[in-house]
Amino acid sequence: MRPPTGQQLTIASTIKGVPLRATVTELAAGLRELVLGDVDLVEPFRADARPGKGQGIVLAPWGGRVRDGRWLLDGEPQQLAITEPARGNASHGLLRYAPYRVLDHGDAHVLLQATIHPQPGYPFLVDTTVRYELDETGLVVTHEAINAGATRAPWACGAHPYLAVGGTEAAALTLTVPASSAIVTDERLLPVRTVAVDAPDAPTGADLRAGRRLSELDLDLGLVDVVHVDGIATSTLLDDEGRGVRLWQDDAFGAVVVFTPRDFPGVDGVRQAVAVEPMSAPADALNSGDGLVWLEPGESWTGRWGIGPVGLV
Repeated sequence: MRPPTGQQLTIASTIKGVPLRATVTELAAGLRELVLGDVDLVEPFRADARPGKGQGIVLAPWGGRVRDGRWLLDGEPQQLAITEPARGNASHGLLRYAPYRVLDHGDAHVLLQATIHPQPGYPFLVDTTVRYELDETGLVVTHEAINAGATRAPWACGAHPYLAVGGTEAAALTLTVPASSAIVTDERLLPVRTVAVDAPDAPTGADLRAGRRLSELDLDLGLVDVVHVDGIATSTLLDDEGRGVRLWQDDAFGAVVVFTPRDFPGVDGVRQAVAVEPMSAPADALNSGDGLVWLEPGESWTGRWGIGPVGLV
């Protein structure tokens, strides 16, 4: 029987002699697993399963949500398909259920490509690629978009990995994210205003700069003003001995979403998990313009992020 996420593309390397393996799916160029030795660095899902709660997928040409699926292009209304009916939003871009084609697959890398064709709500032609590569630091992911059309095109990109430290429970893990501003949302999880993470009206648990116990968090939260040092921002998920995983994002990704569902469908049953999602723009950027990039015909955009172990080798 064929996997519901299409081809399963495995790459492998080592870190200090310890085997490192990743599996990427044809569908959504998704990250299905990342394993160091026998320790999962992301929440995995089985080859015969579908990804739960956006698990591992690529978000393009926008991340998050678009209010009512509507936005204006040079004053003309655009209507995207409503893919989150319960909240009336267009959610997570146009490639969530799209198959990518494999351009190159080596021992330690795989390069996938998908084209976004003109369609209702997004009348643009954009070629996209995602490259996954394993090196001595862990996993490096490179996203590229090229405007293949004749008019300028709006672009934003994100990813949806769920970090893990093997089977360590949320009560024994601390999450740190270097962001100084949080996005307050309405009941539809759409932006209302931006506040400092330590402001009195900031969402509970928004200030993750010094670390918070994962089990204390109940978040679906956009964060901006992410602090990059030498072009890199680093979030961590660590156990009490300082071992765990880090997610880094370059300065093309100026925002991050933290999602801590308590009903995550793990391979061993329902549990709390945490997605740390690098984003080039916050939710509803097609309307606000915040972080949105406009690509001229032939122009390209590149962004990188990655995942590596901390204290595990």
